[in-house]
Amino acid sequence: MTLREAGRGDMPAIASLYRHTMRTSLSFLPELHSPAEDLAFFRDKLLPQNAFWAAEEAGTIRGFIAFHDVFIEHLHVHPDDQGKGFGHALLEKAKSANPELHLWTFQQNARARAFYEARGFSPLRFTDGAGNEERMPDVLYGWKRDAAPNTNP
Repeated sequence: MTLREAGRGDMPAIASLYRHTMRTSLSFLPELHSPAEDLAFFRDKLLPQNAFWAAEEAGTIRGFIAFHDVFIEHLHVHPDDQGKGFGHALLEKAKSANPELHLWTFQQNARARAFYEARGFSPLRFTDGAGNEERMPDVLYGWKRDAAPNTNP
């Protein structure tokens, strides 16, 4: 596995991976956008506003993360590669760049919730979904890097 910054030329593959992951792993969600709208969103909105990293294997993008400041906007791994360390490596990239992180996931996404909780994230707030586009109950998670131990006597 190789981690690298993703650029504009990666957005078609990333938008396609996003769509496949959403349809496969989160099939309970409504489909709200076309493939062209997904691509425009990733290329024109997410990429300019976020640090964007891709996880590759054999030259193929298998996962990606987009984050800014203390917020993870997206973290997706191809369904065939979940549980193989791609998500963990991408999450560690964001953790290394930020002392604190927040993210939203859907309450029904048990696999993602277990993934984040196993990596130190805690639920901060549960909602009924009225504030998200899908209108599905979600949960805000938070993580803070442990403070360095005090070495003064």
